[in-house]
Amino acid sequence: MSWLFDPRHLLTLAAVVRLGSFAAAAEELGYTQSAVSQQVAELERRVGARVVVRRPVRATEAGQVLLDAEAAISASMSRAATELAALAEGTGGEVRLGAFISAAASIVPPALARLRASHPAVHITLRELEQRDTHALLFRGEIDLAITFDYEHAPESAPAGLVQEHLMDDPILVVLPVGHPLAGADSVAPADLPSDAWINTEVDVAGLTASAADGDRGSGHRLDFDGTDFRTALNLVAAGLGVALLPRLLLLDAPPSVVVLPMRQPELLRRLYTCRLDTTGVSASIRRLEVYLREAVAEL
Repeated sequence: MSWLFDPRHLLTLAAVVRLGSFAAAAEELGYTQSAVSQQVAELERRVGARVVVRRPVRATEAGQVLLDAEAAISASMSRAATELAALAEGTGGEVRLGAFISAAASIVPPALARLRASHPAVHITLRELEQRDTHALLFRGEIDLAITFDYEHAPESAPAGLVQEHLMDDPILVVLPVGHPLAGADSVAPADLPSDAWINTEVDVAGLTASAADGDRGSGHRLDFDGTDFRTALNLVAAGLGVALLPRLLLLDAPPSVVVLPMRQPELLRRLYTCRLDTTGVSASIRRLEVYLREAVAEL
């Protein structure tokens, strides 16, 4: 079988589109900018169509077809590498774990400590990741195992080619400043607080708080938070700037200036998973790390 194009040119195209720059792609790949331009030009010559628009840099329809092919090839090669490593079943090698911040700070350290003790020759890499980047990194073979999450009220399935296993349920709790009038309550419902008291996070309170028609006690002094870092929202609450819904993992070492209460009506859960490529063989060190993550969860 003869290839219409060089798969290495697909990697170059993917870097150009992902980084939005020929120069940035050249720096990442270790090429000159001229070499990157030549590879893209050769790819366009072979397929007989433009694959990128230059200003701003983005994939054409033909380019997107090639990017999909590159993703499939990378996933296949990553899967093959994983299965070859599993065949070796050695005690060395590398384990690359990706995790979002609150998991990386809580359940990951004791699990990695156990892995270091049982597999001392394994080189361990931990990457703190945004959830949106995790699946692509697994497919590209840049990490071996990830901790991911979704919400019970907004479930998300792993893409085909990945396998995820439930790790734990992480309750969503109400966090208030220590001097808040409801700080002494046993639990809080979102509707107990005015709509403009909330600092919105990924756990959106929209539709859960009281409305004006329900006698909302809002003052009109609202703080709109445009971000994804739960720690920032926690610090805003600690400064007395509002209240928030936050996952329990983040609150294991909450500052003394906040009060954490269970939420009622409704109860919300964040669900955590381990996620990796769906392969027939998995290395012994990855299997052990999955076990150690479950042990760390059980000890919380």
